Amino acid sequence: MSIPFALPADDRSLSPRTGYTRGHWEAVADGLLGAAWRWSTPGGALLDLPGRPSRSGVRSDGLEGYARTFLAAAFRTRGADGHDPHHWLERYAGGLAAGTLTPGREDTESWPPILDFDVRGQPMVEAASVALGLRLTAPWLWERLDPGVRDRTEEWLRGALRHTPAPNNWYLFPYTVAGFLESVGRGDAETAAARRRAAELLEGWYRGDGWYADGDGRAFDHYNGWALHLYPVLDAHLAGDGRGPAHHGARLRTHLESYALMFAADGAPLYFGRSLTYRFAASAAVSLGAVTGNTPLTPGVSRRIASGSLRHFLDRGALTGDGLLSLGWHGPHEAALQSYSGPASPYWASKAFVALLAPAGHAFWTAREEAAPAEEADRVLALPAPGLLLQSTRADGIVRLHNHGSDHVRPHEGESAAEDDPHYGRHAYSTRTGPTAPGNTADNHVSVETGGRRSVRRRIHPLGAGHGDGWGWAASWHRPVFAAGPPMVPGLRVESVTVARGRHELRVHRVVGAPAGTRLTCTGWAVGPGESLTSALYGLHGWEDQDPELVSAPQGTAWTRWARIPRLGGRCGGTTVHVALASLTAEPSPAPLPEAVEEVLVDDGAVEVVWARGTGRTRITFDPVDVRHSPPAAGG
Repeated sequence: MSIPFALPADDRSLSPRTGYTRGHWEAVADGLLGAAWRWSTPGGALLDLPGRPSRSGVRSDGLEGYARTFLAAAFRTRGADGHDPHHWLERYAGGLAAGTLTPGREDTESWPPILDFDVRGQPMVEAASVALGLRLTAPWLWERLDPGVRDRTEEWLRGALRHTPAPNNWYLFPYTVAGFLESVGRGDAETAAARRRAAELLEGWYRGDGWYADGDGRAFDHYNGWALHLYPVLDAHLAGDGRGPAHHGARLRTHLESYALMFAADGAPLYFGRSLTYRFAASAAVSLGAVTGNTPLTPGVSRRIASGSLRHFLDRGALTGDGLLSLGWHGPHEAALQSYSGPASPYWASKAFVALLAPAGHAFWTAREEAAPAEEADRVLALPAPGLLLQSTRADGIVRLHNHGSDHVRPHEGESAAEDDPHYGRHAYSTRTGPTAPGNTADNHVSVETGGRRSVRRRIHPLGAGHGDGWGWAASWHRPVFAAGPPMVPGLRVESVTVARGRHELRVHRVVGAPAGTRLTCTGWAVGPGESLTSALYGLHGWEDQDPELVSAPQGTAWTRWARIPRLGGRCGGTTVHVALASLTAEPSPAPLPEAVEEVLVDDGAVEVVWARGTGRTRITFDPVDVRHSPPAAGG
């Protein structure tokens, strides 16, 4: 699709896979800023972009437009050592003066005050972007401000230090505000306390494998990259004196060992978790690793991933005709949004421009692009700490994530099917499909049906994960909760195991404590007409039919207006085991799934699958869950 602002010609010599160079990144930043500033208030304090307001209200949305675009301008200017050919910083300086003059007033320019997260607290989020933008551009903006404007700005920002954040990555917003104030000589006990509290929480949220939980629960998603790693690592980098804990950088390096596999050959990040309308912000951690030296990736791989992600969305309609980022994924997509999303929310994508902190002569820009991990070979990678299993196939470049550990249920919350979250509750996600919307048949889902009620998966309890040469597995259990709410079915639980090999996904479910007459359904990947994808599902054991029925999802997904999903059904009661084989592929004319398996044996709760053509066998046992894969015998 056409991009409504000019870009340099592709450079296929330096960037054979994307064509993008540093000049493209600068041009995109300038194009996005120019389009957004057409909607500013006269004083420039608010950018009131068109669209439905968020739950925080129009004034907060206008501040969001100012703050999030400021990030792009700040990275753009800092990376050019202060060169600002479009005079962006003059506009942001004027907006700062106007917005902080009388905070809280209902006039044309005044910014809303920063309050507790549950009292229209969105300004606390935007305060971090304002503070980071000011820190990045201090020599050219902050130091040239009138002293009175600096004092007013500090007072407004301190609202983030004096009010309660949401119990998750939000604690890094006062951390970032405090870091800016300390960097300009305005630190005190209040800033020190904010930074200490965030650092303490971050330590408690680190779970290993380079992954943080987003709060005290088990939410693992893109917030790892664009928040939980970005703020502390960038803070230490900007301080430049080594005061930041070294383990933050080491954890980012470890994170990128797995996170780099979450980008498809076409540049798409995994469609998984919340706030997906931030789009190419998903590449921020990759670029930050290159900028700070905390990465296992070569410069050519890092730029290939970052530029691939940026181009993926620009080429697929993420921009409106007048150059604004729409609310959605490729184009507008309501089901992808949260209630906190407003017209300016997509501009957290500005975090991707952290790449511009690498100067023009940096290897990130001068090295020739190399293949991304998903382009090199078939890969299967298990991450026991977050309970995730990654599977990529070189033939079609698709990456799939099998979720056996990430949910969005906080420790203090009860489970309710009324709060089913398609962005966490599904068993699998990919770079080519999105979950179906609430109210439609759920894709990649196992549902228990009893008494006319259908269950959903809310709190996920990981049972282990591991991988070997060319294969891997992950397992979890959940307590089915029902759309009609309580009463629950006492003793009912579903234990699930996914084994990935090549493009195949062996899905095993053991249902424990099901009342007589209970049904179980299992669905596969949701794809639409005209998509060059094949979604297949085949029943191996415990289903009424081996071949699935096809059901519709009229609201479609982020990729298609309307989708179709394969579904298996079976009966269960007491303890039963159900085995299926699934596949999502863009390969032309893929071999039918039954040809992949020679035999399935189920005995005393154990499952053994003999793969076709002598390619080995997989044995799954329960109590406790254990998965073993035996490769074919030598010479076999």
